[in-house]
Amino acid sequence: MVNEEKTIQPKAIQIFAKAPGELGVNVVKSPVKLTILSMLKDTDMEFDEIVKNTGKSKSTISVHLKSLREDGIVSYRFDANDHRKKIFFINSKFLGEVESGDEKELEERQSEFLVKNILDVDNFKFSFLLFHTLRSNLIQEGININPVLNQSGKNIGAAMYEKLYEDDINKFCDNICEFWDENGLGKLEIKLGDIIDITAYECFECSLLPKKGKPTCYLDAGIFEALFANYLKKDVLVTEVKCFSMGDDCCNFLIESPDGEAFSY
Repeated sequence: MVNEEKTIQPKAIQIFAKAPGELGVNVVKSPVKLTILSMLKDTDMEFDEIVKNTGKSKSTISVHLKSLREDGIVSYRFDANDHRKKIFFINSKFLGEVESGDEKELEERQSEFLVKNILDVDNFKFSFLLFHTLRSNLIQEGININPVLNQSGKNIGAAMYEKLYEDDINKFCDNICEFWDENGLGKLEIKLGDIIDITAYECFECSLLPKKGKPTCYLDAGIFEALFANYLKKDVLVTEVKCFSMGDDCCNFLIESPDGEAFSY
């Protein structure tokens, strides 16, 4: 019987913002800390739950949680029903992560690809060349800045809102579609209902990125979130369910209310 060695995939190094007023970032490399943070990204957890789900000893988890608290990455509150128990949660802004880059150079960042798909086209825009080259180089090096892109999108959407606003939501949506078209960002279709359904064709953010099997339009998602949160005067949840980088022929975003209630226009 042949024993097959299991290949252990290293976890991506995670980067968090320092507390307000402090310089720099916190970089987390410890596998145990990364495991704890991956669980806390989904839900707040009580100490014994963390111990159980990591399979580590209480003393080991206690040491790592203390270090994460001192760095300002996690914090805790006491359980409302039992003040002896602590509920831990992420207390810092997640900026991105770095994992092993692709050994083979991506076609999407090579000069021939850039010339053919971006430079030698009638509607060439330097801003598109810059954005695509930056994203493809980050992907090549294994650097994920999706949270930063998403926050940038929210800032852009908030700045665009007053320019595109109309009291009639159908006209508001028409303005968004026209803005996308006029600025070479792609073609949008917006369907209103209990949830808002946005389909993007010829998407500027991802249409030329490598197919990685994951949604990549975090900038667009942030813009849509800010636009419709401002219009509806409530928080919204944006989920990208289709993407060119997943092999789809369009990008599709669903905008829902976090409380599950249908939108009223």
